[in-house]
Amino acid sequence: MTQPTAGAGAAKTVPADSVDAVQQALGAEHAAIWTYGLVSAFLPSSFNNALNEGVTTHRARRDTVERALTAAKVTPRPAEVAYVPPQPVTDQPSSLAVLAIAETDATVAWRSVLEHTDDADLRKTALEALTSSAVRATRWRKAAGTKPATPAMPGQPASS
Repeated sequence: MTQPTAGAGAAKTVPADSVDAVQQALGAEHAAIWTYGLVSAFLPSSFNNALNEGVTTHRARRDTVERALTAAKVTPRPAEVAYVPPQPVTDQPSSLAVLAIAETDATVAWRSVLEHTDDADLRKTALEALTSSAVRATRWRKAAGTKPATPAMPGQPASS
């Protein structure tokens, strides 16, 4: 799996017309990191590698985004103190469901970045983020036995 980097291809700065979308994506990264911490208390150690991979990827992506915003002379929005999960987290099934939701939220946020920039580096960063979150969301849905495990169009906002 591709890890976000500050090297070639990673967004080095954020164009002014993309700042709002990138801030939203940063918020999704913050929420995902918090969610991984929350669910770790409810999942057996057999999930530790997947949890570590997910949180490490989101932390690296958060750091990359914060550096890019700072380079654009924009103050990155800080993480919230806590987040309210979309459903109570009380056991393994609810933990897996919330992880899939957090990853899906990240795909939606990064898809929005793709829609709001023509900058090649930022588009590459957004596509890598969308793809890696979509893969993790699928893994969490499969672990939970959710069908279908993958939506037809990862990153597509849920219809109302």
